[in-house]
Amino acid sequence: MSSITLKVEGMSCQHCVQSVEQAMKELGASGRVNLASKEVTVEYDERKTSLAAIQAAIEDQGYDVVQ
Repeated sequence: MSSITLKVEGMSCQHCVQSVEQAMKELGASGRVNLASKEVTVEYDERKTSLAAIQAAIEDQGYDVVQ
């Protein structure tokens, strides 16, 4: 398992948290959102998904991943 913390702009409410966490779940990853720090900590299996796919899934929800 790999773990990474991504800085994500545009999240402001519980709906944002649910959208991002659900997108991670659909990829077979586990995402934990911290609204205060605007960060998403993701744990994922590199054999099942990639960092690029995770970033794309977050961006597809309407948020910006900032590296």
